[in-house]
Amino acid sequence: MSVLQSPSENFVVSAHWMCSGTDGTRTAEIDGFVKFTEVSSATFVAYASLTQSVVLGWVNVELGTNGITSAQSCVEGQINSMITPPVAPAAAAVPW
Repeated sequence: MSVLQSPSENFVVSAHWMCSGTDGTRTAEIDGFVKFTEVSSATFVAYASLTQSVVLGWVNVELGTNGITSAQSCVEGQINSMITPPVAPAAAAVPW
């Protein structure tokens, strides 16, 4: 995470997130970076008091509706593609 000392001490301005999954044999992951804007003093959480749940909530808001769920689905799709690779087209000679 990145922090500034304004508008509040240790104000979190960004976070790098990663979603990973495994089926026991195969592993896949997706990651990203989100920036946070100023929040009201009523919702400010001091850096020392942050929890994973709080930050994931912020990330989900920045990613949009069901952002974390979408990332999880992407990871699941990657693993499924490893289990059953997509069919690649075969090269064919031109008919003339």
